[in-house]
This record gives sequence, C-alpha cells and structure tokens, in this order.
Amino acid sequence: MAKGNTDNLRRAAQAKRDAALVRAEKGLRRLLKTGRPITFHTVAAEAGVSKDFLYRTIDLRERIMELRDKTLPTAARTQSASRREPQYPDISSIVSTLTAKLAHERSTNRKRIAELEAALAAAHGQILQLRRQNLRPHADSA
Repeated sequence: MAKGNTDNLRRAAQAKRDAALVRAEKGLRRLLKTGRPITFHTVAAEAGVSKDFLYRTIDLRERIMELRDKTLPTAARTQSASRREPQYPDISSIVSTLTAKLAHERSTNRKRIAELEAALAAAHGQILQLRRQNLRPHADSA
C-alpha cells in the first residue's frame, strides 16, 4: 500500500481554512459597509462559509457576537438576548438532581444484578447437584 503524504494534506487543509477566514472577513466588512445586520446567518451567507465554521473559529465568533450586539436594532437585540438565556434559570440544580438520582439508580441496579447473579449461581449449583443424584444408581432399585 502506498504511503500518503500527510504534510500535503495538512497544508491543503490549512490553506482551505485560511481561504475561508479571508472570505469571512471580507463578508463581514461588506455587511458593515452596507449597514446590514451582523448575525452568524448573514455572515455565513455573505462569505460563503458555514455557520459551524464561524462558531468554531473563536476570534471570529467573538467579533461577530460583538458586532451583532452593536448592529442589531434594540428590539431584535432583546429577542436575541432572551434566546441566549436559558428558559429555566435553575437548570443546573435540575441537572445535578437528576445526575445524583441516576448515580443512585445505577448503584441500586448494580447491587440487584450482583444479588441475581449470586442467586443464579446457587440455582445452577442445585441443578448440578440434582443431576448428579439422578445419575447415581439408587440403592432401592437394586
């Protein structure tokens, strides 16, 4: 099997990423110049990159978030902010409660499984003992 050239692949991937960064920056500048709102959707559409790429590129993500807050109208900004806030502010307590409950259930199930395995082993021992008794000739039948 032929050995691949991983250096070429790495360089190609880096070049692709760099080109996407340049397109995103140019798209961002065009949106600013035209006064259109800055959102991940509009930047991705203008630049021809994926929203996933914009979210994964930390510097670009932070810049878009800052510009979004500055360029969006007040009503849209409050809607955007309300979407980012969790619907339930005490979600972490719910998660911790459910995590604790899950840990307890797992522990209980592990104990029950161990007990059932022990009972099964005992039953197998009894079955083996009964089979051995049935194979021995009885003194009564002689």
